[in-house]
Amino acid sequence: MPASAPAPTPAPVPAAATGSADRGRRAPRPGSVPWVAMYHSVGDCSDDPYRVTVTPERLDAQLRWLHRRGLRGVGVAELLAARSRGAGRGLVGLTFDDGYADFLTNALPVLERWQCGATLFVLPGRLGGENAWDPLGPRKPLLTAEGIRAAAGAGVEIGSHGLTHVDLTKADDELLHAEVAESRAVLSELSGAPVEGFCYPYGTVDQRAADAVKAAGYGYGCAIDPGPLNGVHVLPRVHIGENDTPVRLQLKYRLHRLRRRPVEGA
Repeated sequence: MPASAPAPTPAPVPAAATGSADRGRRAPRPGSVPWVAMYHSVGDCSDDPYRVTVTPERLDAQLRWLHRRGLRGVGVAELLAARSRGAGRGLVGLTFDDGYADFLTNALPVLERWQCGATLFVLPGRLGGENAWDPLGPRKPLLTAEGIRAAAGAGVEIGSHGLTHVDLTKADDELLHAEVAESRAVLSELSGAPVEGFCYPYGTVDQRAADAVKAAGYGYGCAIDPGPLNGVHVLPRVHIGENDTPVRLQLKYRLHRLRRRPVEGA
């Protein structure tokens, strides 16, 4: 089963003058939690046991909702960079997990219509394959290497979802390294650009997995509910599905910011 937005970040505050030169500076205060939406497939919802598909029409309506509220969807790297400059107001993150082939045909045209960016988390170990990790539901084709390059060429941020979509909290050290570090190297070569973002398959993450993502050089990581973990390498996200009408989106937008802790480093 696949893994079921923004105020300026304060700058570091100098320590109060106390006469002690070794006090240094206080750590930056956590910024308000970014609002990051989690999508998967965009297409036919008639057989969707995990509720991971939205129709192009529903995606269009959801992006229209953002637009009418003065919000615009962007990739996560762009969102975090804007927040670090104090320019994140009005931006929300849009992410698409698994790298389904329907992203190019069904999602990208809608994103372009509303002048939105996005981050596409793909599986370089399953190029041109299908969602074999789902025991139920229809088999859906995944993007090929050419498809990923086409998405990158259209301005979409490419991130890693691991090599093959495994639960990293259950992986041994060798598998964890391959899924995290090797997938980044493969994608960087494939896309011709550094890969800044990682997305934890199934949304499951622990400190060991988060440490591996940071050590591999990723600038951030996306989870769903990171539990007690905090920071830019375990960003919480909000699942968005076909049933998310404007009323439900408004509730999710408000509740996410009310119920989540400030994010350290974001």
